Amino acid sequence: MQLILLLLFFLLALSGCRGSSAQPPPGYITIGIESFPLQLDPRFATDANSSRVGGLIYNALLRVDEKSQLQPELARRWTMPNARSYLFELHEGVKFHDGRLLTAADVKYTYESIGDAKNLSPKRSLLKALAGIDVLDSHTIRFRLSQPHAPFPEHFTIGVVPAGTAIGPSGQPPPGSGPFMLEKIDPGERVMLKANANYWENRPKALGLVFKSIPDAMVRVLEFKKGSIDFLQNDIEPEVIPWLAKQENASLQANQGTTFQYIGINCSQPILRDARVRRALAHAIDRDAIIRHLLNGTGVAASGLLSPLNWAYNDQVPGWPRDRAKAKLLLDQAGYPDPDGDGPRPRFRLSYKTTNIDLRRRIAEALKEQLAQVGIELEIRTYEWGTFFSDVKKGNFHLFSLAWVGIHDPDIYYQLFHSASFPPNGDNRGRYSNAQLDALLEDGRTTTDLFTRRKIYGQVQQILASELPYIPLWWVKNVVAHKRNLQGFVPYPDGSFVSFKQVSVTP
Repeated sequence: MQLILLLLFFLLALSGCRGSSAQPPPGYITIGIESFPLQLDPRFATDANSSRVGGLIYNALLRVDEKSQLQPELARRWTMPNARSYLFELHEGVKFHDGRLLTAADVKYTYESIGDAKNLSPKRSLLKALAGIDVLDSHTIRFRLSQPHAPFPEHFTIGVVPAGTAIGPSGQPPPGSGPFMLEKIDPGERVMLKANANYWENRPKALGLVFKSIPDAMVRVLEFKKGSIDFLQNDIEPEVIPWLAKQENASLQANQGTTFQYIGINCSQPILRDARVRRALAHAIDRDAIIRHLLNGTGVAASGLLSPLNWAYNDQVPGWPRDRAKAKLLLDQAGYPDPDGDGPRPRFRLSYKTTNIDLRRRIAEALKEQLAQVGIELEIRTYEWGTFFSDVKKGNFHLFSLAWVGIHDPDIYYQLFHSASFPPNGDNRGRYSNAQLDALLEDGRTTTDLFTRRKIYGQVQQILASELPYIPLWWVKNVVAHKRNLQGFVPYPDGSFVSFKQVSVTP
């Protein structure tokens, strides 16, 4: 902590010798973000910041609220006449930023352009169940599915663009109908939005927003301290949170989030194929100590993928408190006794892959120490992001750590653990296979009754808690730091920026 603060003060002193960057117009709010939005067109946006910034430019048929529930947005009303169709009645008088009226034809065009193979939208696979779209009148539209697909409403949160909008990775993002409109893009540096004075709901209170890309976490805090950044969310080093909390002009919020940090396991490896070994690993880890000492309390020990904020969360699934005696017993039962009675020789060795970010390295060292206490030797291998993620996708690992962000529908379990979801068809990177689980996951995505789905996914969570193809670590809290003159920001579990439409700046 002291080293971090010394570095921060050094950077503060150094920055006094530099010229200031371009200042935003008065009444604009500047938000510091870790990475520059790669693609604002909602048909192609996949990175978190593109989706979050785009959520202020574009409206969708439905939106996710602060409780992770789907609510109407462009839809005045929506119904499900049968298990294979969705009917939407749109608000009238909604205009795109270029003045065109938004109609059902624009909605149809948006989804058909995503589904057109020649456009190469990364979201095309999400619409595999879509059989057709019917424009019934200028403000009524029907989606027809080839078969019941319970998670499909999640895809009605894709932003709508005007009919005929050109496709092109280098082109200007199309106009939206949202509370803010695109003003300027400085590639790699910042995105400027200005308030939509003709917004069909209520005009935003702020005059505009600037999203400033600053990859280095300490520099983001420095800019906040200097006053050139007004708002930070999540991309904050845990070590500086107590320091930020003491700043006179700063307000700090921490709320339960849905981001799930986990250890991925290669279940095709002989040692890790045994669920008893996987459970031993889970019992050997002291999550609370890591959260307390390395994360400064910005996490909550997790029992599984879904957080308590999710409608399908099963509160009967137990957590994983540290229990070294139980971990040792499980390893003995799996056929890996301690070779020299708590001596220096390990039961076996595993490699653990992570990124070369400092916090990730320190977490890895803590895990290594904790696993050593039950006789497991962990070899830490750190890589830059591209190499690390390439190895994960190829299955070239024993253990790795990553996080899932923005979890809403429990159908994500199909993507992660169904035996048909081995890469490149899905994200079952640990090559886990379980016929009973497969059957439940298939039922869960074809059953549209919410009560039945909750029961199915309750069983899914029980199976995964026993089998452990992932080792749950923690659910990450959303941490927000902002200047005290900003009022009205509501943190969303998935880190959305949508509540900026109601944020005001006081003198």
